[in-house]
Amino acid sequence: MNATPTTQLTETATHPDAEEPTVPRQHTGPSLPRTSRPGAAPATDPHRPGTPAADPLDDPDPQRAADTAAVENLLRCWVREKNLPAPDAGTLRIPLDASGTALLVPVPYWSPTGWHRFGTPTLEGLPSSAPAVDAVTLAALLSRETGRAEATELVGRVADSARRTADFLAAGRRDPRPHPAADLFLAAEQSLLLGHPLHPTPKSREGLSEAESRLYSPELHGSFPLHWFAVDHALLASDSAWTEQGRPVTAEQLATGLAEGLAHPAGTTPLPLHPWQARELLHRPDVQALLDQGLLHDLGPHGSHWHPTSSVRTVHRPGARAMLKLSLGLRITNSRRENLRKELHRGVEVHRLLRTGLVDEWQAAHPGFDIVRDPAWLAVDAPDGTPVPGLDLMIRHNPFGPGDDAVCLAALTSPRPWPGTPGMSSRLADLVHRLSTRTGRPVAAVAAEWFLRYLDQVVRPVLWLDGHAGIALEAHQQNTLVLLDTDGWPAGGRYRDNQGYYFRESHRAELESRLPGIGADSDTFVSDQVTDERFAYYLGINNVLGLIGAFGAQHLGDERILLAAFRSFLTSATGLGSPLPHRLLEAATLRSKANLLTRLHGLDELVGPVDTQSVYVTITNPLRA
Repeated sequence: MNATPTTQLTETATHPDAEEPTVPRQHTGPSLPRTSRPGAAPATDPHRPGTPAADPLDDPDPQRAADTAAVENLLRCWVREKNLPAPDAGTLRIPLDASGTALLVPVPYWSPTGWHRFGTPTLEGLPSSAPAVDAVTLAALLSRETGRAEATELVGRVADSARRTADFLAAGRRDPRPHPAADLFLAAEQSLLLGHPLHPTPKSREGLSEAESRLYSPELHGSFPLHWFAVDHALLASDSAWTEQGRPVTAEQLATGLAEGLAHPAGTTPLPLHPWQARELLHRPDVQALLDQGLLHDLGPHGSHWHPTSSVRTVHRPGARAMLKLSLGLRITNSRRENLRKELHRGVEVHRLLRTGLVDEWQAAHPGFDIVRDPAWLAVDAPDGTPVPGLDLMIRHNPFGPGDDAVCLAALTSPRPWPGTPGMSSRLADLVHRLSTRTGRPVAAVAAEWFLRYLDQVVRPVLWLDGHAGIALEAHQQNTLVLLDTDGWPAGGRYRDNQGYYFRESHRAELESRLPGIGADSDTFVSDQVTDERFAYYLGINNVLGLIGAFGAQHLGDERILLAAFRSFLTSATGLGSPLPHRLLEAATLRSKANLLTRLHGLDELVGPVDTQSVYVTITNPLRA
């Protein structure tokens, strides 16, 4: 590829596509003041009815608190993936046939949507003085029931996740404040200490040392300079739909602008890498061969510090106009996080598709919602034209200024330590209790209104896009951002993820008429049957039912009332054209991703056809139960 002129990027929060209609930024000012911990109604001790029980997540020993979180996650996964019914007498009995025993688990809170709270499990038949079942033991027992060869790997990763969670909790209790340089968006991204409540290893990061964890973990407010390679133009692969004031900007110009002050050989383009990834790549024979041939150059670390967001591999710098989605070969949750070429194509393709006029139609109906765009990428091809894995970079718009209170739903609902207060609670609880105090209304009434506003501001636009364009978003809680106004009410939303799009086969002709050749390189068209299953899980189960579960498990509202509100909303949304509302209202059962079984089957969710990347199981539909 020929060399291109350099464009220096000014470090501002100005949207790079200023000539295109975009959602107005929400300048919300500072977050709500926090002077006391939200006073959620306490759970009761199942052995002493009416007696408040201390939440084991509040244990002063962070290792015990982290083990509690890991045990609860494993049990939630098992209950969902086995579709177990509620216990009759406050204690759940889980048969362990392969071990010839059973688990007895106190249940202080049973959630209709799956966010159950569990006490410490014990083995049936053992005296009360016997040691409790910890997370590692529980993982081994449950794995044995499945007979999977990957059981040993799961046990190790549960231990790793619990250990890292303990480190995050200890650090959060010592200093729960965000990094001094953090804006509101970054502060929220760094606050997700426990992770997905229905994942067996939400904080496992296989291959990350303790020293590296301090640098690269958002939960520890890590930051680092990028590591830079220079790529010979003959090997550079790229695409860009990025524009500034009507002028196209190439991915090479964007990268060179971000590398301001970095000397690099003539005929090359600088390429930023995650420092961990750069070290690993130096041990790969294909990369070493390119270095030996002078087609790659290792330039080392350079520039200001960047901050990892909740995904670990996407990095953010307050005030920069771009975020960077870096390749990172760590196994995080269920996947090694190296960008795939089809995902790079997909991000640019979606940006181009929205600019055909689709975004104008969408935002005429829903002006508060948009997609965080991924309009440019850089990668490396070998001399024979084959992609060199691990060197792929996605360049993402940064639409968030320092006053934009944009919070991913996972961070909003997850418990965490708070400054100057004992125990843990979620920001959702904080918002609801403060709104209750401010308005003089009951907590449950505020929670219900907050939920209904969320459905209108975030869920309805996602249903519109599916119904009108045949594009279903993989809108799980970590990919879905809610924009909060100065009082804490939902005022809009954003979706982010260049991986998570499903173009319905039934809309192929319409989408190709908008953007000829769409899907050829991105592999994004999916059968309607698979799209329906995935969309029902990501938006219906993970996102909305997960939010309802958080309201219930944190004693903010009655899940049955919120389920009724969701049914009413879905009834009103059937006219949007998406089949999802009807499916959620009418189906007796739903298909849900099984994170525990996916892990036990050794699947990488980024590899292979979309319909075989994860294990799915059938669960009872709580909207019909």
